Amino acid sequence: MTSAHPWAPSSPCGPACLTRDEDTVAALRVVGRVLALLGVLCVAVFAAAPIALLRGRTRERAVRAVFRAVLAACGIRLVVRGRLDGRGRGALVVSNHVSWLDIVALGAVRPMTALAKREIASWPVLGRLVARSGTVFLDRERLSTLPGTVARVADVLRAGSLVTVTPEGTTWCGLAVGRFRPAFFQAAIDAGVPVRPVALRYRTESGRETTWPAFVGPESLVESVRRTLRLRGLVLEVVVCPEIAPGRAADRRDAAALAEAAVLAALGQRARMRTTQVTTGVTKRSVSVPGGFRTAEEGPSCPRCTTVIPCSCSNSALTRTGSRRTG
Repeated sequence: MTSAHPWAPSSPCGPACLTRDEDTVAALRVVGRVLALLGVLCVAVFAAAPIALLRGRTRERAVRAVFRAVLAACGIRLVVRGRLDGRGRGALVVSNHVSWLDIVALGAVRPMTALAKREIASWPVLGRLVARSGTVFLDRERLSTLPGTVARVADVLRAGSLVTVTPEGTTWCGLAVGRFRPAFFQAAIDAGVPVRPVALRYRTESGRETTWPAFVGPESLVESVRRTLRLRGLVLEVVVCPEIAPGRAADRRDAAALAEAAVLAALGQRARMRTTQVTTGVTKRSVSVPGGFRTAEEGPSCPRCTTVIPCSCSNSALTRTGSRRTG
């Protein structure tokens, strides 16, 4: 979904990306799914406090059951390829960002802490549930809070938790993937934990990819939900890619490039060649990715410590164009 903030990443995806001739269910079935979804969300909100008192695998099973119930209410079949393991060890889980269902799918596979935009907390019912799950919220309107949010994510990773981040910073239609922004890969580097790339694909039972679940353009959440509930035989595939071990990437830009290449490969897309112009005050690095392509990433340097923003300086100049939207 496009952002209202001029500094935030944007996606070219919009209504024109929506696939055509989709097989839909009858209106009565849609009503049934709406009622089922509202019922599951209401139960989840009231059960959030008791679930929070549970510990270990019992709590994990309860949380996973809630997310799976949301998918079932929407008529969605979950298919998981690979294993998202690492119990007791923190990891930064990064995925392509397509739909409001992304975080539901990941939670149905393995409950984890999420990084999300602050606006999600105000969503009806779902926002309250997300807030109670321990989500770390990012304030996109106050860029000065970005280094602090990165540090907070690093603390959660050090504590042994999985944290899911959508490094594209905005939603795409699913038939294309945006550039993975490097900011929150710094949290994994600081915490000394691996990065786990995950590819999400939405398709029908016949295997045809569909963009109907995508949250794109200027549409509202309600429009995206309504379109999703109309689909017949929606399958949500979660493909867990090999981890990027600590130390494999030279820095956060390298880690972002490797993770992006892994997701593209899992989706059957080619890693992209990026060329960027080097300007004054800007650093640039390249990293090899699978398939013989090279990815270049650049960003402005902090005027105090000369590293790429965000840095450890308390007054880093967070004025870069194309700052990130996450959620």
